[in-house]
Amino acid sequence: MSRVVGGQMLLGDREKEVLRRLLWRVADFSGVEVLSYCIMTNHFHVLVRLPEKTTVISDAELLRRFKVLYPKPTKYQTASFARLEKALQEGNEEAEAIRTQLLARMHDLSEFMKTLKQRFSIWYNRNHDGRLGTLWMDRFKSVLVQGGGNPLQTMAAYIDLNPVRAGLVEDPKDYRWCGYAEAVAGSKLAQRGLEFIWATYADGTRRDGKAASLKSALAAQRSLIFGKGASPWTHRGRRIDAAVAERVLNEENGELPIQVVLRCRVRYFTDGAILGSAEFVRQLASEWQAGRGRKFPIQVKRARGAPWGDMAVVNSMRRKVFG
Repeated sequence: MSRVVGGQMLLGDREKEVLRRLLWRVADFSGVEVLSYCIMTNHFHVLVRLPEKTTVISDAELLRRFKVLYPKPTKYQTASFARLEKALQEGNEEAEAIRTQLLARMHDLSEFMKTLKQRFSIWYNRNHDGRLGTLWMDRFKSVLVQGGGNPLQTMAAYIDLNPVRAGLVEDPKDYRWCGYAEAVAGSKLAQRGLEFIWATYADGTRRDGKAASLKSALAAQRSLIFGKGASPWTHRGRRIDAAVAERVLNEENGELPIQVVLRCRVRYFTDGAILGSAEFVRQLASEWQAGRGRKFPIQVKRARGAPWGDMAVVNSMRRKVFG
């Protein structure tokens, strides 16, 4: 997740559309699989799967990915394509240097986000008179999510529900700039992400070795978003609000239906650091601790507030998270 500097509401419809298209383009170049996303007025979320780094990319594919970054190339960029193609054909030292440079930017989350945010910032400043300087606030926030099953599905639903939490729509399918709506509208790339989300077990292995059907994936995602039967937004016969949710979770130590909690802003999905089964979090906690120079051992905490199943986190839910 990345937020506009100062939390300013700078992303209108045009800006959201440009960022949406750029997101898919940079993902294609980077070899990153976008599973879902949501672009809001002052921030965006993206759920991605990172394949293992590899050097086994053909010259033709390397050239294709490079061209993806420049859909409307200038004369200079067109000449750069020609030089790269010639160097790759000759297999000289220049080709190897270029290959090494491009591969270093692929299959890497930090490089993916850096390229996406930098390119959008350049476009934004060029298209808004007098706009200079950085567009984004600090570094992006990231949560390591277990690659399948309930944690992955719940994270995707949380992302899709951003426009509902903001009161922009009642149904995320009506919000153009999110993965679920794009999948419903027929985008093959968005549909592929949704199929992956609903076709994996918690350990990341595929169900029956293949992707879920689009129909079953859409139905499963909608069931998680809205729940089955009565409206998940009601509590004791009326629309649930932030005060009711906060009291039930923080004062009464109770639980709400997952669909209700997902409509609120929950720390797990932005600051939880690691999200998955207790065993998954435990396995990665030491590495996460060492990478941040934490002195004391990391505690694995059960996710609370809703019937999450066997879902645990590093950072527990913050009080007063709803609003």
